[in-house]
Amino acid sequence: MDLRLDDQQKALRDAVRDFTAREVIPNAAAWDEAERFPAEMMPRLGELGLMGMVAPEEYGGTGLDYVTIAVLLEELARGDASLALTVESHNSLCVAHLRFFGDESQKRRWLPGLASGKALGAWCLTEAGSGSDAADLRTRAERVDGGWRLNGAKMFITQGSVASVYVVMASTDRSKGSRGITAFVVPRGTPGLSAGRHIKKMGMRSTDTTEVVLEDVIVPDENRLGEVDHGFADTLRILDRGRIAISGLAVGIARAALEEAVKYAGQRVAFGHPIGDFQAIQWMLADAATEIDAARLLTWRAAWLHDTGQPFQAEASMAKLYSGQVAVKAADMAIQVLGGYGYTRDFPVERYLRDARLCEIGEGTNEVQRMLIARHLLATR
Repeated sequence: MDLRLDDQQKALRDAVRDFTAREVIPNAAAWDEAERFPAEMMPRLGELGLMGMVAPEEYGGTGLDYVTIAVLLEELARGDASLALTVESHNSLCVAHLRFFGDESQKRRWLPGLASGKALGAWCLTEAGSGSDAADLRTRAERVDGGWRLNGAKMFITQGSVASVYVVMASTDRSKGSRGITAFVVPRGTPGLSAGRHIKKMGMRSTDTTEVVLEDVIVPDENRLGEVDHGFADTLRILDRGRIAISGLAVGIARAALEEAVKYAGQRVAFGHPIGDFQAIQWMLADAATEIDAARLLTWRAAWLHDTGQPFQAEASMAKLYSGQVAVKAADMAIQVLGGYGYTRDFPVERYLRDARLCEIGEGTNEVQRMLIARHLLATR
């Protein structure tokens, strides 16, 4: 694997870095404090090509490889993890499901709007009673004349109240368990589709996270996404790719925390010296820098394996597991370096810790990642 970014990757990285410095970092704390979804940023993100990273060029996207996607999400999350999560979930879940499992008419109908940022996508799998055990979902889809009737409720849905396109997983044959789940595209405005309560969260507070309710929602069979009863198998493949993207996001949080700690350590004077002169601080910074590089390399390796057509599932789980842990640890370290100031909202490191914690839960908990890695090891022994 060549660890050097090419000229196009560098240009894209620099464009997102500049955008983040100018338009994201100055506003991130206010968005978080108000718990406000920054809808006004979506067209700007679309202009940068960030809303169509996964969509092929023929459907209006930029069709980026996953190494580049990880690089760009790191840059965006360095400024605001909430905004990066909006971009990540839109691309890695909703857009990716349509790209990889939609038919030609579905791609032409929905991908251009999603890729431009004029439409937002939501991906509806999790329910109140089925998180890690996602196959135990209760939302039902019953055949009706010409289509399907959907009933159920989804929980923790990112873009839940602002999406234009919802990809919904529903049970089409309860007796088959995970082999009886099918995916459907439900456009905004479909009768019976509504957003439930907004969910108050510890971190990622400026993402739009809600319940999604489906009450006798009728969709035509042309909105069925993929084969009947094959939706859960497709979902697992979507999540494998999504773990690469969210790993890049976690690295971005960790990097922001380290940079803030390094800056403070060079400015804060105690006992007549900058605290960065003290070995105790130096070791914390050195450990964090080493672990962040390791997390980035794990992420890039998984992305490179994917992009070169090689098996990558176990490596994606390793990257996701480790990068999430590193993000939490780096943010906690930064709070310790800043001391009392780190515990206040005057500095961003407390937000980094709140945001980082989701990286150990969302799109597969640490426990699920360990289970997947172990299964791979035992299957190849």
